[in-house]
Amino acid sequence: MKNFIVYALFVCLIVACAPSVATNPTSSSAPKSEIVLLVNETPEGLAGYQQLIEAYAKIQPGVQVKLNNIANNAQFLQRLAADFAAKTPPDVFVINYRRFGQFAIKDVLEPLNPYIAQSQVIRTGDYYPVALDAFKFKNKQYCLAQNVASLQVYYNKSLFTAANVPFPKDGWTWNEFLVAARALTKSANGKIVQYGLGVDPVALRLTPFIWAHGGELVDNENNPTKLTLDSPRSREAFQWFVDLQVKEHVVPSKVDQATENAQSRFQHGTLGMFLQSRVVTPELRDTIKDFDWDIARLPRDNNVATVLHSDGYCITSGSKNKTAAWSFVEFAGSAEGQKIMVASGRTVPSLKAVAESPLFLSSNLLPANNRVYLDMAPSIRRVPVMTTWLEIEDIMNKEIQRAFYSDASVNDAIRAMMAQTQEFFRQNQTDAGK
Repeated sequence: MKNFIVYALFVCLIVACAPSVATNPTSSSAPKSEIVLLVNETPEGLAGYQQLIEAYAKIQPGVQVKLNNIANNAQFLQRLAADFAAKTPPDVFVINYRRFGQFAIKDVLEPLNPYIAQSQVIRTGDYYPVALDAFKFKNKQYCLAQNVASLQVYYNKSLFTAANVPFPKDGWTWNEFLVAARALTKSANGKIVQYGLGVDPVALRLTPFIWAHGGELVDNENNPTKLTLDSPRSREAFQWFVDLQVKEHVVPSKVDQATENAQSRFQHGTLGMFLQSRVVTPELRDTIKDFDWDIARLPRDNNVATVLHSDGYCITSGSKNKTAAWSFVEFAGSAEGQKIMVASGRTVPSLKAVAESPLFLSSNLLPANNRVYLDMAPSIRRVPVMTTWLEIEDIMNKEIQRAFYSDASVNDAIRAMMAQTQEFFRQNQTDAGK
């Protein structure tokens, strides 16, 4: 409740002080036009969008924004595909960069380049390049990056102190990370009751470890034709990642993970470290009351690396009111719009000025060390932007999980991934030539 009150007061202050960024605010007496905004959010994250819409209504009373939320990832994509097929798409939707390529290839997204060129508010040089570039397809800017979040380490400071383990330092290594995970793993009566680390065995978690070790995920980031997990560096990083569970047992077993997932364990104070992006911050703020927590950089090996988690506002080419749709996207991407989303805790601002402001860096709410995201910004990399990346990622996830839970060797998992993904790389090459 305390967090909510602080958040509500903060948003009210922002809205009261925010200058208008809309080009032609409509008179409140004029008939309202309506646009539909579709998002894929948790209840905690949804509050930020509701506040954003309320603030937009104050400067554009002639445009009503209808907010639709589909919390389930798979159902969200199914709904989008069905709406496009029925020619009833939302005017604006928010999507992760890993998912937008399948829509860009079908010409159902409105290129934003002409709108940005005429805008008095949006200047591409004001944004972190890695975030904007992630939403480019065939040299066109299809979506406006909302955030520049990345994978980092959430950690329970109270458990670190109890185990006499130093808090993570900038530049800490894989070995120091592993030593901490071992010390934070506790057993009682022959059963592990506290794990040192929680990490989902999926491609988006494995990838930054491959990069940090000096390996690569694909043969060419901009024009990929195959996975390169069979290279020595990539294979070694994959094995190290798997050994966290198979050999070290610092990560919940398959049975324990099914009993209670890593995020829940972290929230309940029985998990020392948890690898996630910014998306869980609002929920952690609301649910954790009994211990202190913060975030730290991913550990380094041969390189410093992390992976981009960025969402963007996309306008559909089938929108019947593109002017109003862009007006909303323009506001959401402006400093005023991004300040509102910062207050929700959901995002790391893609606008450099907002990210560097006390509003983000000096919040009284946890995590305290928000500077981590900005310090790691030069080391953020993205996975390939492809029309078939989700199919490739699904195959990778299944094989990574098989190896992680001892149902296959790393070598067998790599062979299966390499073989099963080739058709999707070929399809992407065909799509790129259209």
